[in-house]
Amino acid sequence: MTLPPDIHRLEIYRITGMKAPPLGLAYIAAVLEENGHKVKIIDTATLEMDTSKWIKEVRSWKPDIVGLSMLTPTAPKGYRAAKLVKEKLGRDVVVVAGGPHPTYMYNEALSAGIDIVVRGEGEYTTLELVNVLEKYGLYKDALVKVKGIAFKDNGKVIVTPNRPFIEDLDKLPWPARHLLPMDKYTLFGKPIRVAHVMASRGCPYGCMFCITSYFWGRRLRFRSPENVVSEIEYLVDKFKVKQIVFTDDELTVNRKFIYGLVEGLKSRGIDITFACGSRVDHVDKKILEFLYKNGCVALYFGVESASQETLDRIGKKIRVEQAERVFKWIKSIGGFATASFILGFPWETIDDMKKTIEFAVKLDPDYAQFTVLTPYPGTPLYHYALKHNLIEDDNWEHYTTLKPVMRGFKFTRKQLERMLRYAYRRFYLRPRFILRELRAGRLGDIARIILRELFSWMRDKLVVH
Repeated sequence: MTLPPDIHRLEIYRITGMKAPPLGLAYIAAVLEENGHKVKIIDTATLEMDTSKWIKEVRSWKPDIVGLSMLTPTAPKGYRAAKLVKEKLGRDVVVVAGGPHPTYMYNEALSAGIDIVVRGEGEYTTLELVNVLEKYGLYKDALVKVKGIAFKDNGKVIVTPNRPFIEDLDKLPWPARHLLPMDKYTLFGKPIRVAHVMASRGCPYGCMFCITSYFWGRRLRFRSPENVVSEIEYLVDKFKVKQIVFTDDELTVNRKFIYGLVEGLKSRGIDITFACGSRVDHVDKKILEFLYKNGCVALYFGVESASQETLDRIGKKIRVEQAERVFKWIKSIGGFATASFILGFPWETIDDMKKTIEFAVKLDPDYAQFTVLTPYPGTPLYHYALKHNLIEDDNWEHYTTLKPVMRGFKFTRKQLERMLRYAYRRFYLRPRFILRELRAGRLGDIARIILRELFSWMRDKLVVH
C-alpha cells in the first residue's frame, strides 16, 4: 500500500514542511496483518520519493495487489501511478484505490486505470476484498458481495452497497507503525519525537465545505480512554515519543473521554504533551484550564469567518461571540491556540474577507491559518459550486486550499489569491506578533514558511513562460 509518488512536490506538502504518517494506510495494514496477509507501506510524501524510485521499490516487492491512498490534490499522480503499475508490473497486478477522492469520484478513478475503489472507511472492506481477490481474482460474482466498493465489469460501473461504519473502534488493531519511517516525521522541517493518534471518527455538524461528516459519518464514535492510553504508552516505550497529535477534528466534545485520558496517563506515569482540535462552542474556561494544566500544549479551532450569516449558511453552528470569548479565556490562562479562517465563500465581497482578516487580528491567536474555500468532491459545497458554475480550475492538484479554483459571485479568483497573500501579511508582519515570536523563540519556524512561499511566489511571477 502506498501514497502516490512525487506528491512531496505539491503545495500541500512543499509549503508547510510538515510530515505526518498515513494513519489510514497503517490501520488497514494492521487489520490485514492481523489476518495473515503480508503488507508493506510506502510513505512517499515523507520519503520524498519520485516516480522512478517508487516503481523500482514496488517492483522489488512483487505484489499481487497495489493499494493507492488518494486525497483530491494527489489523485492525478495516483492515476499516473496506477497506469505505471500496469505497464511495469503487468496487467495481472490489481490496483485498488481508497481515500476521500476516489470514494466520491469512483467513476473517474475507474476510468483512469484503477481496478477497484474502496469507498469510505477502509479497514474491513479492504480485508474482505483482499480475501476475495486471493480466492477468486476479479470475478464479478464474488466482488459484488463485497460491501463498500466500486469496479467495472465489461465497461459497466458496479457500485456495491455501503459498508456500515465500525461501531467499536477499540476492536481495531493499532496502526502498523512498524511499517512506517517513524524517525522521519517532522514539524516545520524539524525532527521531533511526535506520533499521531486517532481517538474518534465522525462529526455531527456537516459543514458544507468539510468532508469529515460525509466520509466518516455524522455520528461521533470514540475509542475508550483506556485503549488510547495503552496506545500512547506503547508509542512512548517503543518510539520514545514525547508529543501526541490527535488527528480528530474535535476531541473536546467528549469531556468524559478527556478526563479519562488525562487520568489514565497520570495513573500510568506517562509523561507526554499533546495537541488537539476543538470547537469554540465546546469549551469553557474550566475545561481550558484543565487541558492546559494536564499536558495540552496546543488547541486548534476552526473559526472560519467574522460573519454570523456566513457561519450559519455553512452549517458551522457556532457564534462569533463564542470565538471572542474563548480566545480571551485562552489569553488569560496563558495557553497556546491556533485559529483557522476561510476566505472566498461564494456570497462574500472583498470587504467581507477583509473583516474576517481583521477579526483574526482582533482574536490574536498564537498562529492563524488562512485558506481559500475549496470545493472538494463529496461535500455540499462541491455540488453548490457545480450548480452555480463557480469552478474555473479542474486540475485536482490545485485543490490544496492555497490556490483559488473557484470564483465567487462578487470576486474573481485573482482577487481571492491577492486576499490570501494580504491575510498572511496582515497577521504575521505585525510588530506585536513578531515581538511575541521573538520572545518565545519561535520566529524562525514561522518565518521560514512565510519566506519560502514568498520566494516561490516571486519565482513564479518572474519566470518567463
